[in-house]
Amino acid sequence: MTGFNAKRLTSIGPANSIDRSEETHPLTWRLRDDGQPVWLEEYQQKNGYAAARKALSEMAQADIVQTVKDSGLKGRGGAGFPTGVKWGLMPADESMNIRYLLCNADEMEPNTWKDRMLMEQLPHLLVEGMLISARALKAYRGYIFLRGEYVDAATNLNRAIAEAKAAGLLGQNILGSGFDFELIVHTGAGRYICGEETALINSLEGRRANPRAKPPFPAAVGVWGKPTCVNNVETLCNVPAIIGNGVDWYKTLARPGSEDHGTKLMGFSGKVKNPGLWELPFGISARELFEDYAGGMRDGFTLKCWQPGGAGTGFLLPEHLDASMYAAGIAKVGTRMGTGLALAVDHTVNMVSLLRNMEEFFSRESCGWCTPCRDGLPWSVKILRALERGQGSQQDIDTLLGLVNFLGPGKTFCAHAPGAVEPLGSAIKYFRSEFEAGVSSSAAPAATGQFVPAQKMAGSHF
Repeated sequence: MTGFNAKRLTSIGPANSIDRSEETHPLTWRLRDDGQPVWLEEYQQKNGYAAARKALSEMAQADIVQTVKDSGLKGRGGAGFPTGVKWGLMPADESMNIRYLLCNADEMEPNTWKDRMLMEQLPHLLVEGMLISARALKAYRGYIFLRGEYVDAATNLNRAIAEAKAAGLLGQNILGSGFDFELIVHTGAGRYICGEETALINSLEGRRANPRAKPPFPAAVGVWGKPTCVNNVETLCNVPAIIGNGVDWYKTLARPGSEDHGTKLMGFSGKVKNPGLWELPFGISARELFEDYAGGMRDGFTLKCWQPGGAGTGFLLPEHLDASMYAAGIAKVGTRMGTGLALAVDHTVNMVSLLRNMEEFFSRESCGWCTPCRDGLPWSVKILRALERGQGSQQDIDTLLGLVNFLGPGKTFCAHAPGAVEPLGSAIKYFRSEFEAGVSSSAAPAATGQFVPAQKMAGSHF
């Protein structure tokens, strides 16, 4: 292909072709039907940087923070922490004038590709979102910590930053406001753990990507010991519309009954007729997402189970499709919303093989800092491989369930291991017979029905 614009971006898909308007689709209404990036001239024609101009000329920093807080915007990376509250944790002390805004673009959650679309096709939306956020946080420098494999996103973001700088929208004294802000794209080497905000900070500093102990939180001690705020790509891309259109409008976007406000990039992958990504209101049912948008299962395949939001969320059954897609709605059926990009598992898939594949990934991506995760995840892989070969023992399933408990929330240094074992626990809960089928007929009977972790050593934390 010749010329930059001739390149077909991998992120083009159904989101580009559904009906979308400025009033209902704040994130995606500017997307081009041909999937090409929206550069500065076109972005400004579509009301781009109007919110930034408003924030810089008409609003005090505290007002921007309060507006985002009032909107109810929550983090879109998976944890769902209220963004305005996070911003409010930054120190009020004006003397602490070196502050950083980090954009977490290390999108390595399996089955998740939402941030990629925003960065490839709407790079200026992220730049504008970061500019407004930096003004609110009094941050003079921003970094986009980008997954190294996102080559097109890096190219497009760098071009967008250069365009914005040339137009006086980045750099010194932006739009005559006296506010200075530099924005830098930093590509990581590709580690799942860098998605954890403190591991991301360590990696940005050139250190090993291990999570840090919290407290102190990044808002107090972040990059190079300075106050730092870390937000997800999709979170930051929501900011311009909130500032531009106001809180009352933003709160009308979600479906009645949803406790989360605004829209969410949701998707479905697997053996569905129309896999893809769409901007949809919080509170729609998973069934609507699955049937009306993803088109249901392909001919010849039936839905066996599904995950609501990435590989670190629990499996649900077809009857759970009536759950509403927002944090508390998915919590009612026993798991987490996560990234909102669902996976359909069809009837041909063996759950032991699927979980073995998943746990291999999570085990490989462990930073190795804490013992439960470093030793527990490879242990789960070893057991699952044996069950897959039909060479498992009677106590293997109890051991796996023990590991699910032993690596659960609050038992490890960060959230990596709890996310890794959540799908494992739910798979055994709903499809135990498939795991039992891997027990060898010649295996010795279980000596005990209970997994007991190794006895605590003196001075051990675990």
